[in-house]
Amino acid sequence: MVEPYKPLYSVKEAAKVLLVNPSTVYQYINEGKLLYVPLGSKKIRGIDLEKFINSYPEGEVMKL
Repeated sequence: MVEPYKPLYSVKEAAKVLLVNPSTVYQYINEGKLLYVPLGSKKIRGIDLEKFINSYPEGEVMKL
């Protein structure tokens, strides 16, 4: 079962959802692929995380 998204994620939490390292999440942020909110530290809105995940067609392998 897929869990509903939380309103905000830390970079570390977003990395767990995406199954990547936090440094990869920072890379996505720096490349403008993943939006964030600067609230003391970078936070990713759940809706933006969902959009990021859904931006890749089903079955497509993401090349870094």
